[in-house]
Amino acid sequence: MFRAIRTSTPKRSVFSPSTAIFQKSKSTMAPSKRKASAPQTSRINGDPSTDKKRKTTTDAPPPPTNPNASSDPLRTPHPFYKDSEAHGIVLRKFYPSEMSNARAQAYNNNELPRPIETLYAALAEPETASLRKSLPVRQAVVHWFKMDLRLHDNRSLWLASQKAQEAGVPLICLYVLSPEDLEAHLRAPIRVDFMLRTLEILKRDLDALEIPLWVETVGKRAEVPSRIKELMKSWGASHLFCAMEYEVDELRREAKLVKRLAEGEEDERMVAQVVHDTCVVMPGALKSGSGGQYAVYSPWYRAWIKHVEENPDCLEMYEKPVANPPGTRDRRQFSHLFDCPIPEAPEGKRLRDDDEKVRFRALWPAGEHEALRRLEKFCDEDIGKYAERRDMPAKQEGTSNLSVHFASGTLSARTAIRAARDRNNTKKLNGGNEGIQRWISEVAWREFYKHVLVGWPYVCMNKPFKPLYSNIEWSYNASHFRAWTQGRTGFPIIDAAMRQVLATGYMHNRLRMVVASFLAKDLLIDWRMGERYFMEHLIDGDFASNNGGWGFAASVGVDPQPYFRVFNPLLQSEKFDPDGEYIRRWVEELRDLDDLSKKEVHDPYGRCGSEEVRKRLEERGYPRQMVEHAGARERALEAYKRGLARDL
Repeated sequence: MFRAIRTSTPKRSVFSPSTAIFQKSKSTMAPSKRKASAPQTSRINGDPSTDKKRKTTTDAPPPPTNPNASSDPLRTPHPFYKDSEAHGIVLRKFYPSEMSNARAQAYNNNELPRPIETLYAALAEPETASLRKSLPVRQAVVHWFKMDLRLHDNRSLWLASQKAQEAGVPLICLYVLSPEDLEAHLRAPIRVDFMLRTLEILKRDLDALEIPLWVETVGKRAEVPSRIKELMKSWGASHLFCAMEYEVDELRREAKLVKRLAEGEEDERMVAQVVHDTCVVMPGALKSGSGGQYAVYSPWYRAWIKHVEENPDCLEMYEKPVANPPGTRDRRQFSHLFDCPIPEAPEGKRLRDDDEKVRFRALWPAGEHEALRRLEKFCDEDIGKYAERRDMPAKQEGTSNLSVHFASGTLSARTAIRAARDRNNTKKLNGGNEGIQRWISEVAWREFYKHVLVGWPYVCMNKPFKPLYSNIEWSYNASHFRAWTQGRTGFPIIDAAMRQVLATGYMHNRLRMVVASFLAKDLLIDWRMGERYFMEHLIDGDFASNNGGWGFAASVGVDPQPYFRVFNPLLQSEKFDPDGEYIRRWVEELRDLDDLSKKEVHDPYGRCGSEEVRKRLEERGYPRQMVEHAGARERALEAYKRGLARDL
């Protein structure tokens, strides 16, 4: 998995959880289910009337320390900004030029408000906070689905259902399809297809509860908050619930939404409850010994384990929503909502042809039912051997293949961790079976990267976690990059992995590190080009995890190892695919060459002693190695050394 590095600790945290809220739980065991009849004794976003029963850990936003902090005038872009724009790294259609290192450091120095602080400030404004406590429910309550496409263990959905049930009004579910967001966030067509298929399943499941799912396409991403308010007004709704997403665009959008809903005449004002749900422990809850945010995984994970064990309700799951009142479908005001179709993918985000649709849909069945089926099968059959199999890409049962479900929100981290823990011989998350321990740790890595994203938001703005590494002069060799994307580098393990992506929309985690290191270190190509390519092709593309992984591979992220750690593709190939089984599966030119031994298949031109075999390889068009690894490594080390010596 991808590793972490500690940087200088910020002077103070401006989004620290309040110690009054984050008390140690008095309970000793987490109940297996959150029941619809749970007593009303806890809080969400500082409002004790909204959430039920839970008193600790992940509920209320901390009070903003400096909600009125103005932006520092650090608007001069980084000196290399034209490179990032010319090569499609910074999309100027949506974003400003690459920021300077000084501006990134201003976030670290708490001189600029983090986006999550902007949202917390909007929620904490006296007018909006008071409105959330006092506004009576009107004719409906709305839950806005985003990356939480499930009924089971969905906190925001459960809260919305409880609010509607208490008021005796219908629950309406909403999904907003924004083509501009899909473009700006580099969503892969295979990922969009998976999402739309999941919405079809979600719609059927909600329909059985007489809950409508309205899918609205909004052309301009900036108009999403206003359009949501218009829809709520047309439905007579007063309360909106949604899960918090931690990327910069989403946090800023929700801050605008909170304010937009609260505007207008008294009978037009509405409230938004933006709740933590993606992470088991909300970002900001864990502090290092110096009081700052963790930037190294190992101490973060120890603190995470301790926090969860002291607060077992972190793993308390939520019931599905309660069915709407009988006759909701027949009410004139809501009947049309049940007839809303799931749209096709927008232009530019569609699969190429029917053959792709058939192939990808067979590989990746959508929806939470499939997620739960895969989770149960993995935990029952394979998790015990996860530690010994996880790095072997030829072993298809070695990993859970649940990353697409985590990324799309068809499976919650809580559900996954509890399922794994229930197969163990201890309730300790870091005890018992080694395979179970390791898998839980890998699930936690996804959460760690989201915590990093919140603490260092500029990683979501085309900057490396270590801003100084922006000063490296990267190569933008188009033919080299094209060879990498097509799996034609001459390094069989690299080519096999890249061809797997093209064929399936997926790549084994170990190989993601290997191919990323090859691009950044052997080819010295800007790692952000690879980061973008992954997002545009992976079915499980998740910004935080993808960015964290590329930061690790390029030595620009949260990683305690120095930049001179460079993966040797040949050694990685021999260690993790010793028999060449994975290579032969994906590299057609090598598949039926029985004259190639298990040793030779890793470097067919360099190791094969048969001139006839080498000739056959050339006839089949398999390329020779495009770089010599030892020399490429030295070139990379020198480029990193020069870059870090610059003062830009």
